[in-house]
Amino acid sequence: MTPFVIAIILSAAMLHAIWNAIVKTAADRTTTLGLVALGHVVPGIVMVVTLPLPSAESLPYIALSTVVHFGYFYMLGRAYQHGDLSVVYPIARGIVPALVALWAMIFVGEMLPVQAWIGIALIAFGIQLSSWKALRSGVGQTALWYALGTGFCISVYSLVDGVGVRLSGNTVSYWAWGAFLHVFVAVFVLVRKRETLPSLPPRVWVLGIAGGLVSMCAYGLVLFAKNFAPLGAVSALRETSVIFAALIGFLVLKEGNWKRRLGAALLMACGVALIGMAV
Repeated sequence: MTPFVIAIILSAAMLHAIWNAIVKTAADRTTTLGLVALGHVVPGIVMVVTLPLPSAESLPYIALSTVVHFGYFYMLGRAYQHGDLSVVYPIARGIVPALVALWAMIFVGEMLPVQAWIGIALIAFGIQLSSWKALRSGVGQTALWYALGTGFCISVYSLVDGVGVRLSGNTVSYWAWGAFLHVFVAVFVLVRKRETLPSLPPRVWVLGIAGGLVSMCAYGLVLFAKNFAPLGAVSALRETSVIFAALIGFLVLKEGNWKRRLGAALLMACGVALIGMAV
């Protein structure tokens, strides 16, 4: 994997951490997730009316990705209702790298070398270490199942988008339609929260939609990288967003243990290096 592709994926991970930090600091996380989805839709509309359609072969993948993204937002919202973000998030993200690598091996025939699998394992362990204290405090059964369901949805849409964007013939068009079709998530959430929307401060609207724009950029960078690297490796590098989020939590939100998070960051950096050298 070239340094350029690694830099693209790590940039996406950092952007992903930023929008998750926005959700984490929100008073109403469900509403904020709806505004994040809306932040995808607004630029998505402009792009789909100005860009050519992606290839017909990729359209079923766009549709399936939209359905799975809906499930992802639903599972994530429910997980946050039953458990703290510091517990739910590492569980959900921690299972993703191995699952995506497994799905890619089964359905796409992408075989990763042993060195890459070791790198994936280091990243997955680093994810858990970054929130070890919160995880040790325990997680309720309901929150656990929703967190696992969230991770499963992430792994499925990661595979679907990886195959779809390769078939699309136009990464930007595929990205545009994927962003625009977040409209279903935005409408579902905002209709359910319609009674509270008029009382939302302008700052909440701005932060939510800004988070959506950041999330959309992260999504586009990952789609671009999937054209040039194995899906399991891309997913593992993308999940370093957890350590970026942990560092934001420590430096900006003044939470957590810096020694543990530094250790997690070093583990994940070793994992990134192993993957980069292996593929």
